[in-house]
Amino acid sequence: MKEITQRSLPGIPMILATIAAIVLACAVGMAGLAAEQGGGQWLVVAILIIAASIFVCCGFYMVQPNQAAVLELFGKYVGTVKDNGLRWNNPFFSKRKVSLRVRNFESGKLKVNELDGSPIEIAAVIVWQVNDASEAVYNVDDYESFVHIQSESALRAMATSYPYDQHEEGQLALRSHAAEISQHLKDELAERLADAGVQVIDARISHLAYAPEIAQAMLQRQQANAVIAARQRIVAGAVGMVEMALADLQRSGVVNLDEERKAQMVSNLLTVLCSDRGAQPVVNAGSLY
Repeated sequence: MKEITQRSLPGIPMILATIAAIVLACAVGMAGLAAEQGGGQWLVVAILIIAASIFVCCGFYMVQPNQAAVLELFGKYVGTVKDNGLRWNNPFFSKRKVSLRVRNFESGKLKVNELDGSPIEIAAVIVWQVNDASEAVYNVDDYESFVHIQSESALRAMATSYPYDQHEEGQLALRSHAAEISQHLKDELAERLADAGVQVIDARISHLAYAPEIAQAMLQRQQANAVIAARQRIVAGAVGMVEMALADLQRSGVVNLDEERKAQMVSNLLTVLCSDRGAQPVVNAGSLY
């Protein structure tokens, strides 16, 4: 089903013509009543003109801005009218109005399992509009309900394709790659809703969280990962500082250390640099050994 543009007549001139026809019918009827002979024929003509005017009035309909009227004749699709204002077409045409305005909705919070199997809660905001009124009317039973159901289905499918958190370098995750995830969801929706004449303008995650039953455990896991990452950075920095200290001492010749003393110095420096608390120095007032 592809949209066909249907021409329509402006409504104001047709209203004026109908009013003129009704006035003419009244004049003919009055003339028929006043005539002594042949007045019945004039009355019949007046009645026929009034009946035709009433029939013509059934062809008027209103099209608002960003709205389309899908016309149908005895079950056959005729075309779509997008001209705004009061319009007129064949009175036998049935008209169905379809809004072309941009609409949005927020899906309910869905509970799904992400790629690693952990249950999460996720919701999304979908921005969409109808771009083919004929497909929206004839290809699906109820295009609004179709959009809502397919959006939840696409959101579930997308959520199961990615982990909640990034575990490897370059891996896409729901929490850390919002732009890529939104584009994937938009493409998924566009593919599902194309047959319904619906265009997806934007799709973004509005709610993302672990399910309540594992939220505390996942929080501890995130804290542990943060602590490990911080420790790795501290240790790397401490090793670099120790190497720099030993190199400076050896280059300046302030003191010559054997391997045992170097090992002891490295141990003491790493203990000081990697400790959670401030070190308590012990001053050796005796001899070197």
